[in-house]
Amino acid sequence: MATYLFEDESHAAVRAQVKRFAQLQVAPNANAWEEAEEFPRELYGSAGQAGILGIGYPEAVGGAGGDLSHVVVACDEMIRTGQTVGTAVGLGSHGIALPPIVHAGTDEQRQRWVAPTLAGRMIAALAT
Repeated sequence: MATYLFEDESHAAVRAQVKRFAQLQVAPNANAWEEAEEFPRELYGSAGQAGILGIGYPEAVGGAGGDLSHVVVACDEMIRTGQTVGTAVGLGSHGIALPPIVHAGTDEQRQRWVAPTLAGRMIAALAT
């Protein structure tokens, strides 16, 4: 399997974590979801419990740590193992709403929106 030149042990751990999740939760259903043009909301909960949603977010806000390179590796593995781009994009949709809150929001906003989203208890969107 080809990997990026920047990958180290922390990236390998992310790859293994995402691969396990994708094999169990995504791959068996990916084609049906794609054909039905659906995205199961409950997948966010499963992904949050597996620590997938928090990759690349600071631990201080409920994330798993890492940086953008870890997110790239996670997306690559999700697509590779899960066999679908749509599911990877759907699971990463919180990457639109959360970064501004993480970087410029108040502590109350981070607690209200970021931590619950990364845990899979909430789906963050571009609205309040």
